[in-house]
Parts: sequence; structure tokens; C-alpha cells
Amino acid sequence: MALYVNMSNYQAQPFRIYTAASIGPAIRQYRREAGLTQVELADLVGIEQSYLCRLEKGSETEQLRRIVSILKHLGVRATLRHEDW
Repeated sequence: MALYVNMSNYQAQPFRIYTAASIGPAIRQYRREAGLTQVELADLVGIEQSYLCRLEKGSETEQLRRIVSILKHLGVRATLRHEDW
């Protein structure tokens, strides 16, 4: 099933990422604005819905903690914003 989301008119404020847990609310916000359920998004990206749910609730994974740690040590701040891919 191919599902494409047209958000060309969408202009949201960026999410600043300070911790691994802060990525979850951004994912939830962008998913909702795209009109997708957790099941639909999980299917699109090939992950379990339960994993997506944990991410959206702010559960930190080891991978996310490591990425944020690397960025902090490099003096880089991560910001998420909607872009056309």
C-alpha cells in the first residue's frame, strides 16, 4: 500500500531536540498533521506500531541517546522541521 501525504502548504514551528525523549512529541505532531494513524505510519516505515507508540511517548532508546550525545559533544543542536523530501 503506497500512501503519500501532501503537506506543501504546511508551515510549522521547528522542534528543538535537547534530549532523546524530545524527539517523540515531534514525531507525534508531524504524524497527526499528516493525517496518519500510528498503524499507518508504522507500516509505511516498516516498524512495529508498539515501537512507534513508545517513541511518541518519549521513551528513549539507546540509539537515540547515542545520537543526541554525539551531537552535544560536537556542539551541534538538532532541530526538526517539516520539509519536502
